[in-house]
Amino acid sequence: MKQWISFPRTEGNTSRQAHADFPANSFEREMGKEGFFGPCTHFYHRHPPTGWSRIEGPLRPHAFDSTQMVHSGKSPWDQRLILRNANSQVGLWVCRESMDHLVRNADGDQLLFVHNGSGELFCDFGHLSLRDGDYIMLPRGTLWRLTPAEEEPLALFMVEATGSHFQLPEKGIVGPNAIFDQAVLDVPAIDQSFRDQQEEEEWQVVVKARQQLSTITYPFNPLDACGWTGDNLAVRINWRDIRPLMSHRYHLPPSAHTTFVAQGFVVATFVPRPIESDPGALKVPFFHNNDDFDELIFYHRGNFFSRDNIHSGMLTLHPMGFTHGPHPKAFATGARHARKETDEVAVMIDSRSPWDILPDAHAVELTDYVNSWKER
Repeated sequence: MKQWISFPRTEGNTSRQAHADFPANSFEREMGKEGFFGPCTHFYHRHPPTGWSRIEGPLRPHAFDSTQMVHSGKSPWDQRLILRNANSQVGLWVCRESMDHLVRNADGDQLLFVHNGSGELFCDFGHLSLRDGDYIMLPRGTLWRLTPAEEEPLALFMVEATGSHFQLPEKGIVGPNAIFDQAVLDVPAIDQSFRDQQEEEEWQVVVKARQQLSTITYPFNPLDACGWTGDNLAVRINWRDIRPLMSHRYHLPPSAHTTFVAQGFVVATFVPRPIESDPGALKVPFFHNNDDFDELIFYHRGNFFSRDNIHSGMLTLHPMGFTHGPHPKAFATGARHARKETDEVAVMIDSRSPWDILPDAHAVELTDYVNSWKER
């Protein structure tokens, strides 16, 4: 059991309720433990906490434009890796044609998010049709391959839970059916499409283990299951099936939108929702120090209400120890309550261990991102 020092005190001019009814001409900043799950203190500043004139040294925010990446190769192991640490790795890959081999990740569970396109997934468990906005969770050791539709390649955001597993978050007092009911999770089917691909011809399996590749050749297609039973499953959920927690009087923290948890990191999904309507409630994400986690956001679609000049396919990384929050124009729009709802869809990953930024990410980095909080 964690024994936090816990005796809340108040000093000076503050709000009675976090994220609402700030003292006049003040800006709230949250400094917390354990991301948004632990004890925290709220400061009320006379200036925006992101109102710096310059930042020197390695601690700075990053933005990457993945639309500038050139993808090649017929395997997901040809992905463009963005970030890596001991618990996870994050990359992107565009599948342009049917995979002529199978893959297996022996390093950890694999999470695929379909950014663009549609197609078919064939795996140990059977066949699933895919579309944009799908999450597909593949347990460690699953054999799989993809066939994109002819009209558009499959653009994938890929997250590996290295050495661990993806699980569902604890939903506490809102109950197990909140955010999404497990009944909406789809599983692959052993259907006619799956049986039709069970050919007696040579197939290769490219296995990733200890971040190295090995190839195993079979004289038949090893996706030859005729049935299965159990609860270690490949599952699919689309962001459109997610029903976000909302409060018209209080801006909920990102942790309220958690979709999956793994060792050392969480995956959250931001989907369209009404914006807080109470006159005193904060209507954009609050300024905060997320000192225990690196924060990565992949922007899938829509108008990203806390950011300026961010388009679909971009990523931002806010490292632990860095105070961040909405851009000035977004904060001003929220203060005016100029928008009544969000239309953004984004995937956020909070990692307890700092990520190493890999060369493919540096190649498409927008180095001026650190200046985007300055008043223009």
